[in-house]
Amino acid sequence: MSRNDFKDHFSAIAEAYAVARPEYPDALFEAIAAHVPAQAQVWEPGCGSGQATRGLAARWTRVQASDPSAQQVERHWAHAASLRGEGNVRLSVAPGERCDLDDGSVGVVAVAQALHWFERERFFAQCARVLAPGGVLAAWCYGDFLVPEGMEAAVAAFRADIDGYWQRENHEVREGYAGYDWPFEPVPAPELWLSARWGLARFLGYLNSLSASERCKNATGEDPVYAHRAALTRAWGPPDSERDLRWPLVLHLRRKPV
Repeated sequence: MSRNDFKDHFSAIAEAYAVARPEYPDALFEAIAAHVPAQAQVWEPGCGSGQATRGLAARWTRVQASDPSAQQVERHWAHAASLRGEGNVRLSVAPGERCDLDDGSVGVVAVAQALHWFERERFFAQCARVLAPGGVLAAWCYGDFLVPEGMEAAVAAFRADIDGYWQRENHEVREGYAGYDWPFEPVPAPELWLSARWGLARFLGYLNSLSASERCKNATGEDPVYAHRAALTRAWGPPDSERDLRWPLVLHLRRKPV
């Protein structure tokens, strides 16, 4: 796969993705860190604008983060420092199926909400190559949020409009990557949740960052978030109020044999 023929669902909404996606909980990175020493090198393919990179960079001394979308990498919070050669994060524009890291040089490959877009056979071959013996592949995903109380009808109407624009890969996320042909034996992983307390604007921004929202807009010429904005706003309550949101977060840990 060349850099120009990957399934690019996020370059057009890179700005929305950078500012609207939820942050990952500390418990996620602690679960990975329990198996990988802090001095290990991390490779994070499909890094996007860096939602997961923050937690990785806080726990490991060297993080190589890559994404096939130049627009996403340009919006990564570590982009300027990486260009100057500062900090512990190095960024590159590259697909998940290819990297220039040395054989056996990586302690953990961390894939946040991106594995479903990769050509897995080729990606898993890269993992087998770059992971050191005993190294860990950590891949996680989160599906639909739990609907806040009183918003059921408004959210259901919005979801009905975009439901036909989800792709096969999105359904794999909802299934928590069940049935994947993983390359290594599993390591026990905890049950996790992704949580956020947002205002209405951040919530609507999140809905705009969904790839199905963008595909629906491109296909119909109508912005589904704008079309449902009034109903979602009424259901939200006072526009300056905040709501608690939760997503089920599924973590897969796989260890390369020693």
